[in-house]
Amino acid sequence: MIGLVVGILMMIFGMTFNQDEMTFQFYVITESFIDIPSVLITIGGSLCGVIGCNKLSDTISSLKAFSLTIKEHSVDAAEAIRNIINLSNIARKEGLLALEEAANSIEDEFLKKGIMLVVDGTDPELVRGILETDLTCIETRHKTVIGFYDKWGELGPAWGMIGTLIGLIKMLKDLSDPDSIGPNMAVALLTTFYGSVIANWLCGPTSFKLKVNNDLEMMVKEITVEGLLSIQAGENPRVIEEKLKSFLAPSAREGLSGGGE
Repeated sequence: MIGLVVGILMMIFGMTFNQDEMTFQFYVITESFIDIPSVLITIGGSLCGVIGCNKLSDTISSLKAFSLTIKEHSVDAAEAIRNIINLSNIARKEGLLALEEAANSIEDEFLKKGIMLVVDGTDPELVRGILETDLTCIETRHKTVIGFYDKWGELGPAWGMIGTLIGLIKMLKDLSDPDSIGPNMAVALLTTFYGSVIANWLCGPTSFKLKVNNDLEMMVKEITVEGLLSIQAGENPRVIEEKLKSFLAPSAREGLSGGGE
């Protein structure tokens, strides 16, 4: 949210600041930087193009996913490791069957599913196969959403160029009318501007943030898989802790010390 808001404020500052008079001239925005035909060509055209590249359901879910980029991601790798260590201590003291009761208070469906597979005595390789298949399907859905914004960012400048060509064609066709040159040139330049804004202010950052969220979630789920298999194998909680801490950066490992006691 900070990046998006400050980014647009920087653009507004550049549009309105008059260096000679050291004043802000906000009327310049409506007079020089807002053009309805340019908006329809660039924003409308690029959005229609990306909608045409996706199923309607994927388009709707991708647009909704934008909200995920402006709020804190709830996935915490350190917290996931603590949960695994707590489960390993329960399994070590009370046996694997005691994990079924512990699973009732867990909200993470992926972790709960893994616990139930372990409690049911499923072969470890089958447990890994089931959970990794689930993980792969989740990542595939995430990549569909990420691809939506990647494609939109790709089409934005392209439709900006289309608008530029339209403006130039109209300008060259009406060179005999001096009054039409300015508006047609404005359409030509503004569509390129709008296309660059779509790609570099909206779609590029959104796509990258979704990739960051996806990588974090995949790491947490990999921690879950390795932790559950270690619990099923009867490994010592301290050994499990040291194994799972390797997923974290060194600065994040100190807060977990002693969790495997």
